[in-house]
Amino acid sequence: MAENNKINLRMLVLEMLLTENVYSHVIVRDVLNKYNYLSQQEKSFIKRLYEGVLERRIELDYVLNCFSKVPVNKMKPVIRAIMRMGVYQILYMDAVPDSAACNEAVKLAQKKGFATLKGFVNGVLRNIARNKEEIEYTSLSVKYSMPEWIVNLWTRQLGKEKTELVLQGLLQEHPVTLRFRDIPQITGIRMEDAVNAVEKAICDMGGTIERHPYLPYAYKISKTDDLTRLPYYHDGAFVIQDVSSMLAVEAIGLESMKLGNRVEPVLVMDLCAAPGGKSMLIADLLEQYDVNYTVLSRDVSAGKVELMKENFERCGLAHMTAVVQDALQKDDAYMGKADIVIADVPCSGLGVIGKKRDIKYNITSQAVDDIVRLQEQILEMAVLYLKPGGRLLFSTCTINQNENEEHFEWLVNDKKLTPVSLDEELPACLHSNTTEHGYLQLLPGVHDADGFFISVLTK
Repeated sequence: MAENNKINLRMLVLEMLLTENVYSHVIVRDVLNKYNYLSQQEKSFIKRLYEGVLERRIELDYVLNCFSKVPVNKMKPVIRAIMRMGVYQILYMDAVPDSAACNEAVKLAQKKGFATLKGFVNGVLRNIARNKEEIEYTSLSVKYSMPEWIVNLWTRQLGKEKTELVLQGLLQEHPVTLRFRDIPQITGIRMEDAVNAVEKAICDMGGTIERHPYLPYAYKISKTDDLTRLPYYHDGAFVIQDVSSMLAVEAIGLESMKLGNRVEPVLVMDLCAAPGGKSMLIADLLEQYDVNYTVLSRDVSAGKVELMKENFERCGLAHMTAVVQDALQKDDAYMGKADIVIADVPCSGLGVIGKKRDIKYNITSQAVDDIVRLQEQILEMAVLYLKPGGRLLFSTCTINQNENEEHFEWLVNDKKLTPVSLDEELPACLHSNTTEHGYLQLLPGVHDADGFFISVLTK
């Protein structure tokens, strides 16, 4: 990998790995924005090496411990990060010769003031390079770099075979998904024209675009960084949204609710709305059905609410309001008045580990227990806002029956809500023995989507 004349790319990655108390996706975004003048190849190298080391940390530490007399947890933080970078390049970056991975690691150690350890760094890495084909992995936790407690949780709930598929799926490439908006009355652009223009721009940048198999307006893209530079972005012709989030809104079944021919506006309440993708999609669908509506999008984070407001304005959605409000704070003005309540509740995030790689190192089983109680409190409030005949979308971006299926059963048995079949609303390839009964657990490695739980119930 050729280094930029002014920037040592590996040194930059090292500094990223040593940054604490900042989410990994924020670190990547900020660094790529700061060094936007770098080539696409250089940006890809930075992103790949940083995210790869983070994602494979458990495996990398296991390999180092197999070959190093000094345990990983006894290494100085700088040396530990340099060694992880070296091992990742040796094991997973075919374009980097093993000798280069070793030599560059030695140079980093010297530049960071650890010249006395260059023999140690060089010796361990070269030994790994010589013997990498002989490494044996002792468990799924090591093989797929997933904490043991999460592997055990999924094995109990999903079985070993499906758990391994999920672990494999989380380590696959996760392309960005765009949702193109088919409402020319607002955007002033036909969806077909927007797709063609974006496709040309992405291909010109060396990226790829393909339609997602689940929904006609969803497209997967890769090898692009600044999406705001794409044609028609500022016209609101498309939004960035994962397909699992789109499917959740489709599952509500707006058309089957027969919301037209009403005097009063349809009221939609999104209680934990940020970043606002579901709110915007449901508004777009109501626009297509020519229904009078109001969408109230709420979130506890003021910063996220400001971002939602910017997106709503960019997309020309005049019937949407974004406000700062804690989902646990009761709002008497809307008790029993909402036609649709969206409760995409806070969760452990185990379904999106493939995109937010630091989640698996920060979440604990005790934290999950706390989250389960919070979810129940928010769902209690959601049921209160729902009017008779209204529909509740309860969803999460996790894979955990305690957070998902158990809450669904609680809504049915304790809150007396009635499940709504998802079979009429979701693609046939997603139908399962649960969709008819009102819910679906999407699994990476099994489905072409994040790990996501979707359920719809009516009052």
